[in-house]
Formats: sequence, C-alpha cells, structure tokens
Amino acid sequence: QVRLVESGGGSVQAGGSLRLSCAASGYSSSLYMGWFRQTPGKEREGIATIDYSTGRTNYADSVKGRFTISKDNAKNTLYLQMNNLKPEDTAMYYCAAEGVVALSLDGGYYNYWGQGTQVTVSS
Repeated sequence: QVRLVESGGGSVQAGGSLRLSCAASGYSSSLYMGWFRQTPGKEREGIATIDYSTGRTNYADSVKGRFTISKDNAKNTLYLQMNNLKPEDTAMYYCAAEGVVALSLDGGYYNYWGQGTQVTVSS
C-alpha cells in the first residue's frame, strides 16, 4: 500500500525558512512527484513538481525563486526547501505521487496523497 508522510511544517515569521519532507513507501518508484498547498476556502494550488528520473522541475510563479523541490532516491524522500516565506504561504502542504502527466501542477493528475503538514507564516 502506497503511503506518503509529510513532516517539517510549523510556524515561522515572514522571511524565515522551513524544509518539508515527504517519506514515501509501498512502491518502488514514482516518476513524477509534487508539492501542493491549500487554504480553507481556496482551491488546491500546485507549487512544485519533479521528475524523479531526470531531476527536471517545474514551479508555480508564486514560489519560483523562493522554493526548491528535491529528492533523495536512496531514502525515497521528497523535499521542499522554502525560503523567504511570506504570510500568503500559510497553508496545509501536501505531497503527491504517481503523477501521470509530466511535471504537471494540476493535482488531478496525481494518484496518491499524503495527509499534509501545516505551515503558518506570521508577519
């Protein structure tokens, strides 16, 4: 059974940094994985995706230059380094696996999801 477990969320002041992790288990590999976020009353937003094979990445404009997605194939873990955080980055962050469209930021193309980790950025 595929399982994704996020960690690393928390509360931070604007301008600070956090590093999210997503530990994956239950399958051998997933070509496309990504990070998404959602706040109450808003649609889910895809923010970063990665091709596990090539390392190619794709970012939403809202996080480009501030967030970095990376992977550790040996540990089967996905990361999201978040720098220069802003209050508008406050959200529940989810990792997703087994994307079926290359580097898509549309969550509808991912088959597996974690439970999420909360990130709160205060001004």
